[in-house]
Amino acid sequence: MEERVLISLLLDFYGPLLTDKQRMSLQLHHEDDMSLGEIAEELGVSRQAVHDNLQRARHILNDYESKLHLVAQYEQREGLLSQLKENLPEEVLAETKVQKVLAQMEGYYGI
Repeated sequence: MEERVLISLLLDFYGPLLTDKQRMSLQLHHEDDMSLGEIAEELGVSRQAVHDNLQRARHILNDYESKLHLVAQYEQREGLLSQLKENLPEEVLAETKVQKVLAQMEGYYGI
């Protein structure tokens, strides 16, 4: 998985557990594609502080994921639901009840 996608998923699941500056630094760098200098100017800190915050935040997010596996479980559920959709016959997928259940599963699991 591409690093930007992984960081975005990690932020979605564990972002609230980071400090505001760590979360903001990661969002600006990975989602808004800002440079370290631009982020430093935006946050009123040094470029080195931004670099340190990014490194620390990535480490924290990876540590949470290694213990809780929320992103891995999400990806597994997403894959299983995709397989289910691919393997169900068209006439079954066209049924309103099946469509409702699949929509509920997608909403429930955040897929």
